[in-house]
Amino acid sequence: MPNPKHILVIRFSAMGDVAMTVPVLRALTEQHPDLKLTVVSKGFFKPCFKSLKNVDFFAADLRGKHKGILGLYKLSKALQVYGFDAVADLHNVLRSKILKVFFFRKKIIQIDKGRAEKKALTSGKRFKQLKTTHQRYAEVFEQLGYSIDLSLPSFPEKAKLTSKLKSFISNANNKTIGIAPFAAHKSKMYPLDKMEEIIAELSHEYNIILFGGDKREIEILKKFESRHNNAQSVAGKLNLEEELDLISNLDVMLSMDSGNGHLAAMLGVKVITIWGVTHPYTGFAPFNQPEDYALVADREEYPLTPTSVYGNKFPKGYENASGSIAIEEIVSKVKVVITSKAVI
Repeated sequence: MPNPKHILVIRFSAMGDVAMTVPVLRALTEQHPDLKLTVVSKGFFKPCFKSLKNVDFFAADLRGKHKGILGLYKLSKALQVYGFDAVADLHNVLRSKILKVFFFRKKIIQIDKGRAEKKALTSGKRFKQLKTTHQRYAEVFEQLGYSIDLSLPSFPEKAKLTSKLKSFISNANNKTIGIAPFAAHKSKMYPLDKMEEIIAELSHEYNIILFGGDKREIEILKKFESRHNNAQSVAGKLNLEEELDLISNLDVMLSMDSGNGHLAAMLGVKVITIWGVTHPYTGFAPFNQPEDYALVADREEYPLTPTSVYGNKFPKGYENASGSIAIEEIVSKVKVVITSKAVI
């Protein structure tokens, strides 16, 4: 059978998971320029794919007209119009499996999430580095006939900042650090009182841009902003496309094991991550970052880490595991990375 010429790519779910597809799809389309892709995901994520060539985006309304089995049937009919001849299911959950039924005449490859290996890792049976999610994505396309070399990645050029975005940079002569202190679960977050100490220390030398989302996060970041010069929050003030343009101009991003780290990594920005009850060995470290950019909880103090893949399961007393990472260690790492001439 000849290799497919047009592949439908399915990936819904959380922002970080979607962002991790971007560098893989960039490598795929650059190394195979005759290949066409159509990505189906939540409409909110469309800006993540704007710089990719030969890639169309279809916004799925999973809470509206594409909700439930009937909605997924409607989605499948809408997607058939694009004329794809194979499906790369990078999600492999019930929703994408239902779509698979409607595409029964197409060649379909689903991601192997390595659930057994991840269970062995989080249960303490086997502490070792697993395949990265990026590798798992690439393997799907390899099974469709397209090898991908992720060792020489390319990234889009830095976005030109509008006057609105420039207003968030206090001093154009200073380097700029993005800090995203939140995550889906508290067990993945660095204690906020300690994070504010880091902001205070770094804001003496650098511009600090704070990232967050919901109302609670917006209020917390407003307080940080008011108490520290050169620290400004963009939470609730920008849409995703504007945030991505701003992130692309950062000198470094300091993030939890969360979506903002993956957004920065897909744009070629240096990313330092803080890990609590999760661990980069699960395969969810940001793309193309050196191993020592991941700061992990003290395993002598918290020997059961990682306790889960997503941070939603942990024993009593592990809520603040990330707090075992010293403030001084984080500040020092940021200063070393931001002054390093190494190119990610």
